[in-house]
Parts: sequence; C-alpha cells; structure tokens
Amino acid sequence: MRKARNARQISLEDLGHLSEINWTTIGKIERGASSPTVESLVRIATALEIDPGSLISGITSDDYRQRQHRLTARDLIAARQANNN
Repeated sequence: MRKARNARQISLEDLGHLSEINWTTIGKIERGASSPTVESLVRIATALEIDPGSLISGITSDDYRQRQHRLTARDLIAARQANNN
C-alpha cells in the first residue's frame, strides 16, 4: 500500500480524503499496527487505482500471531478418509 501510494506521490492525508478513511488509520495499516477491513482495502485500492487483491498478495496466516496447528482442508479430508477405511 505504501509503495503504491508513494509511487503516485500521494500523502496519507490525500489518500485518506480519496478513500474516505481517516489518514491516521491508513498510517496504522501501512505500519502493520492495524488490520483493515475488506471494505477499507477496497476503498484504498480504488483510490490508488490498483487491484484490491494486490494489497494482500503473498500474505499468509503465518504473517499473523502463532498458529496452534498447520492443518488445511486437504489434511482434514485425508484424515476423514483414512478413518473411514
């Protein structure tokens, strides 16, 4: 987000005005101090004229707090199938 904003030479205040999101909130999102809602991501991306998906590309659950397990839907299905055999 910051990279796209800086590439367009848009200040936090300008992006806040364009996206109708408080610029201090945008600053927190850029620093990773706050997690945005989907609506906020779409508003910011629209203001920056980028695909909203590009703002979360490459992010995984490992980028957040420690996970209790690493199971996926595929793991769950395989375990169920193994238990049924």
